[in-house]
Amino acid sequence: MLHFFGGSDRLCNGLTRRSFLSAGSLCFGMGGFTLADLLRAEDATGKRNSHKGLINIFLGGGPPHQDMWEIKTEAPSEIRGEFSPIATNVPGIQIGEVFPQLAQRMDKSVVIRSVVGCKDRHESSQCMSGWFPDDLKALGGRPSIGSAVSKLQGTVDPAVPAFVGLASKTQHVPWSNSGEAGFLGAAFSAFKPDGPGMDNMKLHSISLDRLKDRRRLLTSLDTMRRDIDTTGMMSGMDAFEQRALDVLTSSKLLDALDLSKEDPKVVERYGDGKPYKYQYDGAPTCNDHLLIARRLIEAGVRVVSLSYGRWDSHGQNFDLVRDHGTKLDQCLSALLDDLHERGMLNDVTVIVWGEFGRTPKINNNAGRDHWAQVSSAWMAGGGMRVGQAIGATNRLGEYATERPVHMQEIIATLYHNLGINVASTTITDPTGRPQFLVDQEPIKELI
Repeated sequence: MLHFFGGSDRLCNGLTRRSFLSAGSLCFGMGGFTLADLLRAEDATGKRNSHKGLINIFLGGGPPHQDMWEIKTEAPSEIRGEFSPIATNVPGIQIGEVFPQLAQRMDKSVVIRSVVGCKDRHESSQCMSGWFPDDLKALGGRPSIGSAVSKLQGTVDPAVPAFVGLASKTQHVPWSNSGEAGFLGAAFSAFKPDGPGMDNMKLHSISLDRLKDRRRLLTSLDTMRRDIDTTGMMSGMDAFEQRALDVLTSSKLLDALDLSKEDPKVVERYGDGKPYKYQYDGAPTCNDHLLIARRLIEAGVRVVSLSYGRWDSHGQNFDLVRDHGTKLDQCLSALLDDLHERGMLNDVTVIVWGEFGRTPKINNNAGRDHWAQVSSAWMAGGGMRVGQAIGATNRLGEYATERPVHMQEIIATLYHNLGINVASTTITDPTGRPQFLVDQEPIKELI
C-alpha cells in the first residue's frame, strides 16, 4: 500500500486519515500513481487532439430489441409482446411506446436494429471493446475503447483521467466491468471513483505543501516492494510525479462527481431512477450517472462507461421494460438536451446497447431468453448523420434482413468520432506486434 502521512483521527467509514490515500482504494489501474503513464502517452503524441468524448451506456443482461426499438406489429401474439410502436419526430420512424421523450428527439438520434456479431455470453467486453475476453488472452486480452483512447490520446487535462468507469458494483461481476485495459496494462485502466476511493481522494487535514514534498513522497514510495517496478507500474515516476499529483491537488474531478454543484433543475430533469426494481444481481437504474457522465466529459474526461439496469429478462420481461425503459427515456432525453444546450453534442457520442438481444418467442414466465443472432443499439451526437433507423429484422425479429451491422462497426464508429482512424491506427502488444483496434470499418451511413 502507498500511503501519505496525515492526521490519525478516524473518518466515518472507519479509515484513518493517515491512510487516506492508499493505492488500492483509489481504483486507478492496480494502484500507484499510474496517471504518470497516461501523461507520458499524451506527451508522446505531441499536440493534444480536440476534446471529443464518448459516453458508453451498457444495458447489462441483454435488452429485448423487439420491445424497444423495433416493435413487431405483424408477429403472432406469442412473439409480438405487449408494446405498441409510437411515431417519432422523423417521418417513417417508429420506436417502442416506453420512449415517448426520445421519440420527440429522433431527429438527434440513430437507432440500429440489426446488430450482429455478438455471442451468448454475459460479458460487457462485447460493448466495451468489440472483442471477447479470450481474444489475445495469453497477452492480457484486447484493450477496451477507453483504455485504447487513454493510450493513444492521453489526458485532456493532467488533473482529470482520460477514462472513467461509473459502473456500479454488481453481484454478476461482468456487468460492472467498465472495460479492461487488456495487454496495455493497469496504467490505462478506467478510473473508478466509487466506494472508499471517493473519500480517499480528499486531502482532509493534509496541507498541499506537505503532500507535494518530494522527499516525503519518495520516502513513502521506498516502503513499497521494489519488485512492483518490474511490471512497469512505477516507470516514469520521477519525471511525471508532480503532474500525476495534480489529480489529487485539483478540485476538477471531485467537482465533476459532486452533483450538489449542479443546478437543481438539471438534476431534477435527469431524475434518480429510484426505486431500483428488478435489479437482482445487476446494476441499479442510476439516472444520475448519466448526468455525472456529462459533467466528467465537460471536466476533460474522454471516455465514460457505465452500466444501467439489469435487462436479463427471463421472467417479467414487459414489467421490467416498462420500469427500466421509462426511466431510461427520462435520463437519456435529459442528457441529449443537456449536451445540445451546452454545445457539446457534436463532439460527444452517446451509445446505449447490451451484449445481445432476446428471443422472439415469449416463454412461460412472460420473459424472453438469450438471443445472440441479432440485437440493437441507440446512438446520438458525435457529428454523426442522425435522424436515421439503420437495418431491420424479419417479421418475427429473429435475424437481420436489412443492413446487418457488426458490433465492431459500431466500435469503429466510436473510434472515428473520437478522432482515431481505425484503418491505420495500431497499438503494439507485449510481443512487439502492432494490433489494429478492430477488424471492421465505421458505419458508412453515419460518417
